[in-house]
Amino acid sequence: MSRLETRLTKLLDIEHPVLLAPMGNNSGGAMASAVTEAGGLGIVGGGAGNREQLETELGRAGNSRVGVGFITWAIADKPEIVSVALERQPVAVFLSFGDHTPYVDEIKRAGVLLICQVQTVEQAITAIGSGADIIIAQGQEAGGHGMTARGTISLVPAIVDRAGEVPVVAAGGIADGRGLAAALMLGASGVLMGTRFCAAEEALWQPDMKARIVEANGDETIRSSVFDMVRGPEWPAPYDGRAVSIDAVERWHGNELALRENLEVERAAYAEADKRGDMGTKVVWAGEGVDLIHEVQPAGDIVAQTVSEAIAMLTDEKTYSLV
Repeated sequence: MSRLETRLTKLLDIEHPVLLAPMGNNSGGAMASAVTEAGGLGIVGGGAGNREQLETELGRAGNSRVGVGFITWAIADKPEIVSVALERQPVAVFLSFGDHTPYVDEIKRAGVLLICQVQTVEQAITAIGSGADIIIAQGQEAGGHGMTARGTISLVPAIVDRAGEVPVVAAGGIADGRGLAAALMLGASGVLMGTRFCAAEEALWQPDMKARIVEANGDETIRSSVFDMVRGPEWPAPYDGRAVSIDAVERWHGNELALRENLEVERAAYAEADKRGDMGTKVVWAGEGVDLIHEVQPAGDIVAQTVSEAIAMLTDEKTYSLV
């Protein structure tokens, strides 16, 4: 396969500019390893910093070069989890959703790259100023947690223009090679994909959730704080989440104050339905690019297909021509 060499691939010493999003309950060691072995970079989801789970999944990554990602606000009371990750000498530590600065010095001393995910230009400038080696520019199309802010297509070039030599990676709504090609044309050095890898064979999600990803379309997704309110734990403002809409969102989105008055009942109902595996109730995080996912595949095939499609788009004279 041909290669797309960018600042990102050079810095990370990888073949392809494709990163696995560190989804806390889905990006385990097996999937991270598969993405890395396919030429991208797999990042294990450390989530809120469960040590036992992190050590288990890092063990499952074997000898593959992988990164580790954390929800920054959620590890504020357990900063030692970063040290645990660094003991395994990851390629990079990925921090998002909160103040990353308390961890910068330790990460740098360990000789590990720092990846910071941001949703605004201001956040990007702050992250770069504090020592971020790679910036993830996450648009509001992204599945899972993020912000109701800007779209990927305008956010990425705005951050690229301010990032200097720091590689910028596009995230949000990217699920195939067309998205990778578009991101490169916007000035990004690669892409971070989450929703696409939710339908990977190695993903930790159960088969019914992967099937829901394959069946869903982007019009069914919505960004709302209701998902976290009913399933717990709640996230601090300004963060919310995008998922396939569920019954509770249909009832309460836009009326969150009333939901809070009925929260105990709604949480009990959610927990019971979740036990039953009720897919009309269960939160299935998914971005707007979910339309582009048509089957569950091995993670390595997803990487290869994404890259080959992007190269075809960028070199096919039928796609566009200069006249």
